[in-house]
Amino acid sequence: MKNSLWAALLFLFFSVAASGSDVHRLIIDDAIGPATAQYVVDGLETAAADGAIAVILQMDTPGGLDSAMRDIIQAILASPVPVIGYVGPSGARAASAGTYILYGSHLAAMAPGTNLGAATPVQIGGGGLFSGDEESEPDLSASERKMVNDAVAYIRSLAELRGRNAEWAERAVRESVSLSADAALDESVINAIVDDSADLLKRFDGVSVSLDTGEQVLNLAEADIVDRLPNWREQLLAAVTNPNVAYILMLVGIYGLIFELANPGSLVPGTIGAISLLLALYALQALPINLAGLALLALGVLLMIGEALVPSFGAMGVGGVIAFALGSLMLFDTAGPGFELSMWLVAGVTASSLVVFMGTAMLALRAFRRRSVGGVDHMLNTEGEVIAVTPKLRVRVEGESWLAESSEPLVMGDRVRVREWHDLVLKVEKLHD
Repeated sequence: MKNSLWAALLFLFFSVAASGSDVHRLIIDDAIGPATAQYVVDGLETAAADGAIAVILQMDTPGGLDSAMRDIIQAILASPVPVIGYVGPSGARAASAGTYILYGSHLAAMAPGTNLGAATPVQIGGGGLFSGDEESEPDLSASERKMVNDAVAYIRSLAELRGRNAEWAERAVRESVSLSADAALDESVINAIVDDSADLLKRFDGVSVSLDTGEQVLNLAEADIVDRLPNWREQLLAAVTNPNVAYILMLVGIYGLIFELANPGSLVPGTIGAISLLLALYALQALPINLAGLALLALGVLLMIGEALVPSFGAMGVGGVIAFALGSLMLFDTAGPGFELSMWLVAGVTASSLVVFMGTAMLALRAFRRRSVGGVDHMLNTEGEVIAVTPKLRVRVEGESWLAESSEPLVMGDRVRVREWHDLVLKVEKLHD
């Protein structure tokens, strides 16, 4: 019993000692969104819980959403574990939101052949990048100017906190300028240029960093690098929070439900549609959306469902498609790098939907104009034959005997045409050769 207890304590001791000599590495290799923020925040919390010496945040990103970027930076600023921002491997970049994160890291390094910058915020509604230079800045609206100034103040505060070049940081926002690794080192934007993560540990071994808890010297010479990869939940969130994937899921959900309502009891389309729609709603709640665009989408869906339930010769269906297309264009409030909704996707969906509903409308109109094939009305203008003239006139039309009236004398065998009917009596006229 005692031996087992000592063995457990020794195992726990060596586990803690081993974890305390590790450097955790988090890798961002795509656009920064809600899934990325969740991955980094969880990774920093895990590093603190495991007693890691430091965290390497390796980046190769075109940028991303402002909200996700701020969540990551807040987690870095609050982290009790030093965070080393690293733009790598060679050929990588830390553009837009990646530049802010690099400025927020305790230490910053880049691999040869990398670049950072172009940190100008994207205009709300996806209207493009702000220039912010002296010639174009007067053309900005008050809200746009406010957005740029807020971004400038934010990145300058990070630069001042970490003792890095605040002037260039402001230029990166206002003028969308970029820097190579060598230029970034010369401009005091980063602390070092390193070939890889192993070289990074050697370069920053013995360096002192400032944390909320005080100064900490990094002992990285003997540290092991442990990669912390996204878990299944973060991978799922990353997949569905891509605007194009979320949009496709929403379409599958909507059309699945429409098909189920038009053909009750099919079950499979309704089941697939419900699952897809729930996944789409999960993605949309994590993305910045425009309420006006969402309202137009909802209107479009209601009109298309109305067309399925109460056919209107395509009027509601086409109107629903148009409302859905306009809502799609307005849906996402911010068109951050890597989070733009493909206009080709919207155009393709709109064109396909219009073809479907216009085809449905033409078929409905053709059926409406077609001569009736049931009841008495379908016999109008059909031909028949006189089969009796006494005591009452009777004619055979489509194999059935009918009472008839005529304004001219008729004899057995005469061919007649049906012109009217009332009270189950046909009014006919003689066909003349």
